[in-house]
Amino acid sequence: MDCFNYPLDTETLLRKKRRLRKELLAQNPHPLQKRIAILGGSTTNEVADQLGLFLLQYGIQAEFYQSEYGQYWQDAMFGTPELDGFHPDVIYIHTNWRNIINFPTTATPQAEIDAMLNAEYSRFEQMWQALEAKFHCPVIQNNFDRPNYRLMGNRDIWDPHGRSNYLSRLNQCFYAYAAAHEDFYINDIDYLSADYGLTAWGDAFFWHMYKYAMCLDAIPSLANSVANIIKSLYGRNKKALVLDLDNTLWGGIVGDDGVDGIAIGPEVPEGQVYAEFQSYCKALQTIGVVLAVDSKNDEANALAGLNHPDSVLHPDDFVCIKANWDPKDQNLKAIAAELSLGADSFVFADDNPAERAIVAAQLPGVATPVLDGAENYIKMLDHGGYFETTILSGDDLKKTAQYHARAQAAQAQAAFADYGQYLDSLEMTATIRPFEAVYMQRIAQLTNKSNQFNLTTLRCTEDDIRSMAEKPDWITLYGKLVDKFADNGVVTVVAGQAQGQTLCLRLWLMSCRVLKRGMEDAMMDTLAAKAAAAGYTALEGYYYPTAKNTMVREFYAGYGFEKTAEDADGNTTWRLDLAAYNPRCPHIKIET
Repeated sequence: MDCFNYPLDTETLLRKKRRLRKELLAQNPHPLQKRIAILGGSTTNEVADQLGLFLLQYGIQAEFYQSEYGQYWQDAMFGTPELDGFHPDVIYIHTNWRNIINFPTTATPQAEIDAMLNAEYSRFEQMWQALEAKFHCPVIQNNFDRPNYRLMGNRDIWDPHGRSNYLSRLNQCFYAYAAAHEDFYINDIDYLSADYGLTAWGDAFFWHMYKYAMCLDAIPSLANSVANIIKSLYGRNKKALVLDLDNTLWGGIVGDDGVDGIAIGPEVPEGQVYAEFQSYCKALQTIGVVLAVDSKNDEANALAGLNHPDSVLHPDDFVCIKANWDPKDQNLKAIAAELSLGADSFVFADDNPAERAIVAAQLPGVATPVLDGAENYIKMLDHGGYFETTILSGDDLKKTAQYHARAQAAQAQAAFADYGQYLDSLEMTATIRPFEAVYMQRIAQLTNKSNQFNLTTLRCTEDDIRSMAEKPDWITLYGKLVDKFADNGVVTVVAGQAQGQTLCLRLWLMSCRVLKRGMEDAMMDTLAAKAAAAGYTALEGYYYPTAKNTMVREFYAGYGFEKTAEDADGNTTWRLDLAAYNPRCPHIKIET
């Protein structure tokens, strides 16, 4: 639906939201269910409606709790029966500059200004801590936008008596708290209001008439921003950017104009625009986005263009280069297969609207942002929110190397007639151990990002993972895989809870980048051995179906588990007598 793409079609979003909701539910009949509490310092009904729409397009159906008008602090600090019984998965605190209790005046002494600021910040900090202690869930907090006037003009931003200065200092306190606390996130309405246009954003009519914190037409932009944070928390980000070449990464057509004739680099303004876009794409790699090429070109010409002396991106920056004359949707399918990623993991960037339309029609999950004018490319990708970053782990920083290794492994497979010989050639070593502090963040991240090989779809915070590791009635295991091409990092997680002499497997997932390597066999062998050594006599596993995890529907059957229950929704329960388990002994050296 084009209305959700940047620039947002606010008229459709606001006027036709019931129809949109119905269409989104029809497209995804099994969305992820989440409870979201909105604690508002202003009217939040439209915020909830729009946020619900944006989340639905990411496959998340939200149930909302909304505080009474202006009661955000009271609800957080003292609770209500409704909020306490709601058990939110996410809390969003929707405040703005009008919710500040006191502002300094030009007559306020510096020491008093500092005391006012500390008191204001402490009020929010107490609220965040109370929410964390009670609900143990992610909290999203607006920073502060600014009034659309400045009493002292330009002086307002640097003079301690200015509101702009005061709000800026208060925002910095919020940022320091976010940096020091897990599961706390800032929704940057300071940026959103500036990008939207502060005069229009802060139109006082909407505050005095409806108590909206911003103008009505800006609410979809706000909702989109909050939805981006939430979908990132639940693993709904895009993972890869697939790029066209001619008139996308450089100006001109390399096959016609030659390498010397394409526009890239500092010599001409057009070349500078493309160089800046390439720099943006290269920077995306630092947050874990992988890059690929899908171009109608001779491969030699494509490589020559990427090796241009002024090119920022070079062939090694791409995990896959498809430069040929095949349909681009077919190339993109091949890229997805090589990287073991679903189509909904990709953003396709191409200046040609016809190519975008074909890809969108043939691969519905692929995002195809409009690229209209090279000077707008960065804005269109950035404002799309495809790669929103909430957690940045060490593994994210190595994604390009890991996917390069995956492509190399796929190529190596073709040289072997026997699959077992191929696996032996990878020289794989698995480290399988109980959850360790150094990997808590990565383990939690995996629970929220893994959708295909995920048997129970249990989403966990770092506190949840830490709690499992500390409880004596749980067995927890993470698996780390290294092969001759790369260190793949932590790629699989299992956690089981005792119920008598049975270990109930509440969590089992694996990154698709190591599928068919035998890592699941290594984990099952290790789990069975540890469970038996701890005195358990049986394992009980669960499969809860989603739109994406059908690949593991019969996972337990393959290991000799017997299906003991199945309900009308397809949820199944499986049981294995540990005495009857036969180890798989995969082609992996296992270190515990």
